[in-house]
Amino acid sequence: MKRVVFNQKGGVGKSTIAVNLAAIAASRGRRTLLVDLDTQGNASRYLLGEAAAQAAPTVADFFEQSLALRLSSMAIGAFVHDTPVAGLSLMPSGPALADLHSRLEARSKILKLRKALDDLEGFDEIVIDTPPALNFYTRSALIAADGCLIPFDCDDFSRQALYGLLESVEEIRDDHNPKLRVEGIVVNQFQARASQPERIVQALIDEKLPVLPTRLSASVKVRESHDAGVPLIAMAPSHKLTAEFVALYDELERRRKARRR
Repeated sequence: MKRVVFNQKGGVGKSTIAVNLAAIAASRGRRTLLVDLDTQGNASRYLLGEAAAQAAPTVADFFEQSLALRLSSMAIGAFVHDTPVAGLSLMPSGPALADLHSRLEARSKILKLRKALDDLEGFDEIVIDTPPALNFYTRSALIAADGCLIPFDCDDFSRQALYGLLESVEEIRDDHNPKLRVEGIVVNQFQARASQPERIVQALIDEKLPVLPTRLSASVKVRESHDAGVPLIAMAPSHKLTAEFVALYDELERRRKARRR
């Protein structure tokens, strides 16, 4: 299973959701890989802390090799690093991703990630974190993935942007990746006692958009988890937000298994 977490809007919790779902998968005994395609490298820092700055080779090195036609000189597994979370590995982001973007786009290297991940053995699940833009890296991830998870932060501007985002995913599915499906919209930073979030989410449901039933609450525990560099399932297994992440993972698993029947 390859899952991409994507929204063109920043600050909606993509990296937090990607890391925590990957950590839950690993906690279930599933060998899991997180691929960090965001130039900001938030997911890499979440898992490796300050050591993320020294991690090498990175996913940027992978793309650099694809430009130089030297991928055969370094197997895809060489870009995969262990993390402190048992069963969870990482292809870390690298600062060179930003500089490489235009060159990769010009050379039409959009299928390289899919081929590399298809050739990679030993993983039950792959989660791909993406930048807040529909750019080369995001398209590469969507072409490589089986499913797309869309974080949503209960904002009217975000609601309007959802329609264009869903159309973009559908276009990539039609043109490049017929197996790609939107797994659902994840309502994040939800405040149950506030009227506006409930109104906005209900509007999405009324419009028949694929809103997942699990809501991820707004909580300072997320910031504590970031600061500690420890996913919630390991840092606070009994916390309400952790239980919500677990419920989200279980819901995605139920739906995945139902589709396979």
